[in-house]
Amino acid sequence: MTVKTIVILGGGVGGIVAANELRRLVHPEHRIVLIEKNCQHAFAPSFLWLMTGDRQPEEISRDVHQLVYKSVELLHGEVRGIDLAAHLVETSAGSVTYDFLVVALGAELAPDVIPGLAESAQTFYTFDGADKLRGALRGFSGGKIAIVIAGLPFKCPAAPYEGAMLIADLFHRRGLRDKVDLHLFTPEPLPMPVAGPELGSAVRKTVEDRGIAFHPLQKLTGVNPATRTISFEGKEPVAYDLLLAVPPHRSPQVVREAGLANQGGWVPVDSATLATRDENVYAIGDITAIPLPGRWKSDVPLMLPKAGVFAHAQALVVARRIADRIAGKAGPHNFSGEGYCMLEAGEHLAGFASGHFLAEPSPQIKLRQIGRSWHIGKVLFEKWWLAPPGVKKKSLRLLLELGAKALRVPPAIG
Repeated sequence: MTVKTIVILGGGVGGIVAANELRRLVHPEHRIVLIEKNCQHAFAPSFLWLMTGDRQPEEISRDVHQLVYKSVELLHGEVRGIDLAAHLVETSAGSVTYDFLVVALGAELAPDVIPGLAESAQTFYTFDGADKLRGALRGFSGGKIAIVIAGLPFKCPAAPYEGAMLIADLFHRRGLRDKVDLHLFTPEPLPMPVAGPELGSAVRKTVEDRGIAFHPLQKLTGVNPATRTISFEGKEPVAYDLLLAVPPHRSPQVVREAGLANQGGWVPVDSATLATRDENVYAIGDITAIPLPGRWKSDVPLMLPKAGVFAHAQALVVARRIADRIAGKAGPHNFSGEGYCMLEAGEHLAGFASGHFLAEPSPQIKLRQIGRSWHIGKVLFEKWWLAPPGVKKKSLRLLLELGAKALRVPPAIG
């Protein structure tokens, strides 16, 4: 048997799922190498609960070693170069050659793109940012809070709207809701435009019903820290007391330098197989560019959202395709484009959006009625994800499957 080496770049959702699925499927002699620069993995969907004080930092983070099988080789280092011709990855901890490469490096936050944003705004889009923001919200007793989506595309299209509603609920619980003026600014015409106008209108109504002012088609151009004002293209400056931002996103420079990215900076892949232009290189998760069918009567092509549920499903597909190639067979493993998310609305309530994003002629997405069950489902998924693989994870898998049957939704696990 010829020993193969599969290298996975990035220990986020997609990278961890791909590593564990490959380790489960291929012969133990084949090497599975996961390269991740951070020793700690933080569960991003729980950043909002960290922001509101409903979670402590240690409750939503784990050492990466705890989340992968022991026989997965974990290399802590920053990826510094990808040589496609030589099948070589250069890292701060040394170089690794590969037979198959899975790029799961995600999207980077780039607040420096907007003048004044980095020094003025807080964010719940990072672990440290959400922890810092928790203190800022605790000390805020009244005034105008501006939540700004600073650029497109961005990870987890529902998160800014969830964040706004959870902040509204936080101040309601503190008896300060009447003293806090909440505003949400976005360059989008509606919330979550990839899901279509009907769902977008429903989310907008849910947000506005909680007293949050919604400002669409607002392109952020700069922030003035001295005057505490934000500027939008063609608009008068807007004052704020506390500024929260979803920073602009970009792909890691190493991917662009390797020649994997398109003009927009993201990696184009086959929508079914997740293969790049190099037959031995796959890309999954936030770093990819997958166009959606139809345009919702828009001249701008829409892309598959950058969300963990898709990274998870894509990782399973890629792992199974690689395992089949190593075994010398062809399997029927294709990415379907199906996905869902729980939309937190405060008061331990959540909505549930699900559908087929690659359906023809246009994505078919539905939003179910807000209720407590969807919030419970999100908590169950958090507990499952943060558990180590093996016996404990199998027991939680059963728990999640039982919960999914009760809620009549498919569990996002392989």
